[in-house]
Amino acid sequence: MSGDRNEEEKQQMLDKEDRQNDQIKEMGQVVLDKNSGRRRVELLTIIGEVEGHDSAPAQSKTTKYEHVLPKLALVEDDQDIEGLLILLNTVGGDVEAGLAIAEMIASLSIPTVSLVLGGGHSIGVPMAVSADYSFVVPSATMVIHPVRSSGMFIGVAQTYRNMEKIQDRITTFISNHSHTTQKRLEELMLDTTQLVKDVGTMLEGEEAVREGLIDEVGGIREALAKLYELIEAGKK
Repeated sequence: MSGDRNEEEKQQMLDKEDRQNDQIKEMGQVVLDKNSGRRRVELLTIIGEVEGHDSAPAQSKTTKYEHVLPKLALVEDDQDIEGLLILLNTVGGDVEAGLAIAEMIASLSIPTVSLVLGGGHSIGVPMAVSADYSFVVPSATMVIHPVRSSGMFIGVAQTYRNMEKIQDRITTFISNHSHTTQKRLEELMLDTTQLVKDVGTMLEGEEAVREGLIDEVGGIREALAKLYELIEAGKK
């Protein structure tokens, strides 16, 4: 009987590993629960281009908002999940989709920590600052630039005002969830001295912290330690 039980337990562990591997492969998500405190932490990765209503080219690495939003709802509804760790390495993408993800993260009731790896560009900035606490590795970059339109652009005043409103939504969200001001964000967006053939600013890890966008320079060790700390503080 003991041998049968051991075999059954081994099979259950293998099945669990297979499910985790499938989840990582399909959506870059997995539950971290092997830490010393047995804290159940959901890992969410936002990689490549944030895909909106239109599909990106097949060869592009994308994060699909129709995958992320239901997952965040499940995380909020799951009483066993104690925290959320968000890893970002994104070039940006669809504004509406990116803001939707950022708003969902900001409204979660559990502690959240973000870590920018590689890049947190464009609409990746609101997603990075949407967490309760944010980290960036020293080599990562964050690009802040004005809103662009990839579709038909009608050269009338109404179009300009609409673009202004979209940009205000982004800068307002960032300033409300970071330590920088909307005025400073607009200055960084309109800088003409940094980006070749473009307007905006590229900030490296420590610069992003100095500008008040990100809370701290650090890696996965610091991000997880902070998340565990927030979980413990919430319980107390």
